[in-house]
Amino acid sequence: MNVIHKIGVILFLLCPYISLYGQEGKDTLMFRIVSYNVENLFDSRHDTLKNDYEFLPDATRHWNYSKYRKKLDNIARVIIATGGWTPPALVALCEVENDSVMRDLTRYSALREADYRYVMTQSPDKRGIDVALLYQRNLFKLLSYQSLPVDKARKVKHAIDSLYTIRQHPQIVLLGDFNDYPENKSVKEVLEAASPSTLQDSLHPQKLYHLLARKTKTRKHFGSYKYQGEWGLLDHIIVSGTLLQEHAPLYTEEAKADVFCLPFLLTRDKKYGGQQPFRTYYGMKYQGGYSDHLPVYAEFRLIY
Repeated sequence: MNVIHKIGVILFLLCPYISLYGQEGKDTLMFRIVSYNVENLFDSRHDTLKNDYEFLPDATRHWNYSKYRKKLDNIARVIIATGGWTPPALVALCEVENDSVMRDLTRYSALREADYRYVMTQSPDKRGIDVALLYQRNLFKLLSYQSLPVDKARKVKHAIDSLYTIRQHPQIVLLGDFNDYPENKSVKEVLEAASPSTLQDSLHPQKLYHLLARKTKTRKHFGSYKYQGEWGLLDHIIVSGTLLQEHAPLYTEEAKADVFCLPFLLTRDKKYGGQQPFRTYYGMKYQGGYSDHLPVYAEFRLIY
């Protein structure tokens, strides 16, 4: 499992608590994974090692504790809603400030009943922006994780290729805000992430497939982010071919992935028309919304 942002990546090794190689057909578990850029989830306290002055009570944004608590509740509501009102098994988060905000999100918001654990980067980003992964410990066990600084996606590809050499059946999921679109070089040429073929025999277990790329071409106004009136997909879900084989114990498919865009996450786009994400800030003006991105998700089936 990888979580990407333009400033870093975490490489995770997770496994379901339920054995993937038990009695086939015994039972089926469905769960969702989510990727969400939460638009500057900062606390209201100064970190002496970071340039977080923009998000302090006496700064131009007038960011304070009450706004911070509202932001936590908003993010928790979105995560639960994206899971189908059941907390998702895995949640990749981009633009979180530090360990404190992750602790508050998991312990003092509506997510406290979900029993999430988390791991996150400690990036050199001057503002202190990091990425993190929430996982439900009753469903997944964290085996190990590694934080890698990334300025180009080639380092991610090398990390993935190394897994192919040491693991017999690697089940890879790549999530996050890449700051690039599916047709950009980093995704199309470096990661070589293509839309899945409809023919099972043509799926290669050690190739990467983008679960949302085809929808950007076939759906009008499809995307997780809106820039100058145009929707685009900056938030990605990419999986290895091992997860697209329909008879595999752990399985997903292109039809089970989408952008989550219920009405409460949107607001009217007064400048360009239509709708746009209901964000926390529009410029320097506080809106009290959720994020400037929409979450993306995929549903998985586990046979055990």
